Amino acid sequence: MIARDTVKKGFSIIMSAQFFSSLADNALLVAAVELLRASHAPSWQTPALAPMFALFYVVLAPFVGTFADSIPKGRVMFISNGIKIVGCLMMLLGVHPLLAYAVVGLGAATYSPAKYGILTELLPPSQLVKGNGWIEGLTVGSIILGILLGGQLVGPGLSPLLLGIDLPFIDTGITTAPAAAISLIAVIYVVAAVFNLYIPRTEAPLIPMQGNLLAMVSDFSVCNARLWADKLGQITLATTTLLWGIFGNLRLIVFAWAAAALGYGTTQASNLAGVVIIGSVIGAVAASVLMKLDRATSVLTLGIGVGILMIGLNLIGSAWVAAPFLIVLGALCGFLIVPMNALLQHRGHNLMGAGRSIAVQNFNEQACILGLGAFYAGLTRVGLSAFVAIAVFGLLVAVSMALIRRWHQRNTVLHRDELERLLAIARSDGGH
Repeated sequence: MIARDTVKKGFSIIMSAQFFSSLADNALLVAAVELLRASHAPSWQTPALAPMFALFYVVLAPFVGTFADSIPKGRVMFISNGIKIVGCLMMLLGVHPLLAYAVVGLGAATYSPAKYGILTELLPPSQLVKGNGWIEGLTVGSIILGILLGGQLVGPGLSPLLLGIDLPFIDTGITTAPAAAISLIAVIYVVAAVFNLYIPRTEAPLIPMQGNLLAMVSDFSVCNARLWADKLGQITLATTTLLWGIFGNLRLIVFAWAAAALGYGTTQASNLAGVVIIGSVIGAVAASVLMKLDRATSVLTLGIGVGILMIGLNLIGSAWVAAPFLIVLGALCGFLIVPMNALLQHRGHNLMGAGRSIAVQNFNEQACILGLGAFYAGLTRVGLSAFVAIAVFGLLVAVSMALIRRWHQRNTVLHRDELERLLAIARSDGGH
């Protein structure tokens, strides 16, 4: 039994490590955008950052959970932050930002299951919901602050100060604003890694990784197929997968749109990207208050509105209109994601257990981020303007959500008894 003081201290250390690691992730995204812009890279490479970050989430999905269970979670998180530091150093040494950011994504992919797994090991069941709530709230806060911090680090206010720092007897070779920003971000990853060293070892037994990788892939494939076959699970999985695919790319789309429509640089565009996330928080809070688990599918129609609003970005030419518009767009995403995500986790827990369900969910969502990001980058690569690319992207989202809504309506007609039984289970499990 872990002492109460140890639990409290351990949870505080985990929160601190998560905050600094997530803060650095999002600041580095902005620094990478500016690095590409400063090097006059082709315009399609900026939206390609999101799918490159998601790459290892998809490739390693069957394995990262098992790896996190095979050694102490604090050590997994330390190793993960070490990988992220390597990604920063690669950028500083001249490796292409897309490749270096993919390495950072590798660190994030191994970090995620350890972050949630340590909570299950450390906290009593009665505190798990509260603990997850703190982690998610802190993560959203660090995303907002990270994007704003990254924008300021490469901006005209802070970058001269960073470039003016001289180390005695050491020639760092850092001469540009993005390089100075990335150097400081690497230090933030080091701070997160130091916190990881002090995460307490729990009494949970370690489970060695199986030697047969094919067996692990097979088990993961079975779980994925089971959730897609469930008449309620398939709708929630399709919706959350699409919504996270949108949200994962929306920040970078805002950078492209702000440059084309408002003439904004990276620093100013990062402020608008932060506004989108603030809107998502507002929508998520509203959904947690207003929505019930068994009524989650009633929000499907609003998903079509997300695509329409994305197209509407092309009609805006003023920052004073853009800011509230982006708050509404982010809020709509947040309001949709929360109830659908809760219903998906509920169905996954009943079908295969929470751990495997989360692994399947992460795989599908990150695959969608990768796919939509590659699609958007492809549109810009063939020469389409940011306005045309955003319009096509928004149309794809609207049509996809309309098809998912039609899919659910068809299930309701053909499988009414099964759906009513599944929704009754959701009602009996608490409603919220």
